[in-house]
Amino acid sequence: MKFRFAHNNFNVLDLGKSIRFYQEALGLAEVRRKEAADGAFILVFLGDGQTDHRLELTWLRDRKEPYNLGDNEFHLALVVDDFEAAHTHHKAMGCICYENEKMGIYFINDPDDYWIEIVPIRR
Repeated sequence: MKFRFAHNNFNVLDLGKSIRFYQEALGLAEVRRKEAADGAFILVFLGDGQTDHRLELTWLRDRKEPYNLGDNEFHLALVVDDFEAAHTHHKAMGCICYENEKMGIYFINDPDDYWIEIVPIRR
């Protein structure tokens, strides 16, 4: 029996704002969408165009209050081929929320305050 990753899920309050953030910050694009017939939810799957892994953004019609992310110790991580350019881009966007220069990584946060780790390619 073998398992492989399919997707991760983040629940979001403003779907359009989140899609725009992930497109601008990380170059992710919508690859699939599922909408409930009664409008209760929308699922949008974003992809990086290189792997089969997806980020599922879930919007719930009746949700109005921010999600409780606890201590926000969980996160998504992406590897980038040009770490310096990515850092400059994210700094200009104002979305860097934590840097660990000793480890050579940093984190950005999305509109719902989910953290995304940015990692350089290690050779």
